[in-house]
Amino acid sequence: MTTFNIYCDESCHLEHDNSVVMVLGAIWASQKASKQAAQRIMELKERHGLSRHMEVKWVKVSKSRLTFYMDLVDYFFDNSELMFRSIVIPNKSKLKHAQYGQTHNDWYYKMQFLLVKQILERTENYCVYLDIKDSKSNENIARLHEFMCKSVLDFDRAIVKNVQQVRSHEVQLIQLSDLLIGAIGYANRNIKTSDAKLAIVERIRARSRLSLTKSTLPSERKMNLFRWSAQENG
Repeated sequence: MTTFNIYCDESCHLEHDNSVVMVLGAIWASQKASKQAAQRIMELKERHGLSRHMEVKWVKVSKSRLTFYMDLVDYFFDNSELMFRSIVIPNKSKLKHAQYGQTHNDWYYKMQFLLVKQILERTENYCVYLDIKDSKSNENIARLHEFMCKSVLDFDRAIVKNVQQVRSHEVQLIQLSDLLIGAIGYANRNIKTSDAKLAIVERIRARSRLSLTKSTLPSERKMNLFRWSAQENG
């Protein structure tokens, strides 16, 4: 079995914030490829005159760093060992948590489960890393691990080996995931306030040949998108 690392992040996950659109995303690769990719990303930062410890974030995309972010997008698409999956929730205001006996926090972890479940295969091993949400998430992370294991009949946790929170500024591939989900969120919000961010969105569209606003086939590997409907799923 090959052990894969799955790096998860999200955008606008709070129930009441400045956006009705929420996006979750995950990059995954083998542990060996993950380590190599992290090193290449830090080297790419240095080639552009940036600190290798600078945190890549969608909110930091600007005209002055556009070439760097373009090169980072190209690196993702040129690296055949990096895969990405995203779930887009187009309108959080349609959620009916009370009707389904859940809190927004419960639903958030259901979405994280849905994000990762599609990636898991019984013939491989996985370590799942989530950007730290808050200091009270340990119980939810443990439940998430339990449900992931049950989904692949992994009763001895030999397939989903661990699920843990990490700090995004320390993990290069969570940072890359932040960039990709930021662009997907920007496209789905139809925002056009930043020429630099629009350029990133268009580069991703060109490289993926996707609109970024529609679901892909479930079997899509390089860039898998699922547009989740609250009206259909509750």
